[in-house]
Amino acid sequence: MPSEMESNNAEYVTLGGEGSTPKLEKMSKVSIMPLMFLIFYEVSGGPFGVEDTVRAAGPLLALLGFLLFPFIWSVPEALLTAEMGTMFPENGGYVVWVSSALGPNWGFQLGWMKWLSGVIDNALYPVLFLDYLKSAIPALGGGFPRIIAVIVLVLALTYMNYRGLTIVGWAAILLGIFSLLPFMVMGVIAIPRIKPTRWIMVDLKKVNWGLYLNTLFWNLNYWDSISTLAGEVDNPGKTLPKALLYAVMLVVLGYFLPLLIGTGAMPVNRELWYDGYFSEVARVIGGVWLRSWVQAASALSNMGMFMAEMSSDSFQLLGMAERGMVPEFFAKRSRYGTPLVGILFSASGVVLLSWLSFQEIVAAENFLYCFGMLMEFVAFVKLRRKLPYAERPYKVPVGKTGAILMCVLPTLLIFVVLALASFKVFIVSFSAVIIGLVLRPCLKYMEQRRWLRFSVNPDLPDIRAT
Repeated sequence: MPSEMESNNAEYVTLGGEGSTPKLEKMSKVSIMPLMFLIFYEVSGGPFGVEDTVRAAGPLLALLGFLLFPFIWSVPEALLTAEMGTMFPENGGYVVWVSSALGPNWGFQLGWMKWLSGVIDNALYPVLFLDYLKSAIPALGGGFPRIIAVIVLVLALTYMNYRGLTIVGWAAILLGIFSLLPFMVMGVIAIPRIKPTRWIMVDLKKVNWGLYLNTLFWNLNYWDSISTLAGEVDNPGKTLPKALLYAVMLVVLGYFLPLLIGTGAMPVNRELWYDGYFSEVARVIGGVWLRSWVQAASALSNMGMFMAEMSSDSFQLLGMAERGMVPEFFAKRSRYGTPLVGILFSASGVVLLSWLSFQEIVAAENFLYCFGMLMEFVAFVKLRRKLPYAERPYKVPVGKTGAILMCVLPTLLIFVVLALASFKVFIVSFSAVIIGLVLRPCLKYMEQRRWLRFSVNPDLPDIRAT
């Protein structure tokens, strides 16, 4: 960093005391392939969950949505993440960007909303996994057996996160291949059945725009989540932008091609396109064996998304602790280099929120996520203006005006998503924002009274933009 980023007059306290943190230089860093699949699972995990776009708008708009929407939302967010993540290659990611541009208070508020949004999102995956199993094991449909199954599942996946990002990353690769392979097989088998005229079917008078846009948004966001792992990446200045580029292509193809196959090979009946309909498409095209493969891929995809999201959430807390925003114990690492307390904290939140319905989870996380992204766009533009000469190993090839224009369409989309939220979702999300506004001064009071220990990692540079 240049001198304006390095100057620091703050009095730092070494984190955790002597010997509390493993020698990080001995820990394995995440390389480009595992990182690409971690991003894939942060954002997508496969085409499971895109069926509602066909039900809401028909084949043509569903296909166009997954071709055009990435240029409106995914590409700008990925570019922003690549620039900011390489400018601040440390755990904490977007919290650090916003703290630098808008101050630590707004950085904390962003961290609270993004962490809560991530935990809410993660509560969805064990529930969906058990929903796929309950047809074979009816006892998992509810009651005490389901509660026990959720806890056991969360504990098993939490342990994998505890063992390190290398294991999580390579598990993501294997799960990603397993999740996408049945759709490649389906595409080959479906060729004789495909009728291209089905792809252009549309009835603009019967489009459910709310469901359509929310489904697209939910399936194509969270590109910034990988930034909270930037401190664990091998050569982040080069690895992070490349991994984001490859992940964008993988995600778009992973959505578009299965939709192309499904809508082209099946008679169009929009009312049938609910979550899980791809398993029926697989049965019609290939038989029971292919349906079973797609169901297994969908179930295991949920596990990949869970592990990727938990890694992001827990390392975000570690990064915030290293900046003195949350108590020091969140910065404690296990002997595998993983944030032990952050993992346990995030896992507890998942268990507590696993009773929410699918619709409530998606709506609440989208609302909180939108608030956070508005701050990230402001931070991106402000840092371009305030620190034009700061080191950026990757820089989006646009000037100050271009940086503003790049954020215009995504910002308009955010306001559309917020406007479509129900009153119940608004109240729940607004309450979460209020909790964050109260939590910050409460933590500062605890710090002043020495009830909890807060400290700042002295190896981190000054991030003040002013």
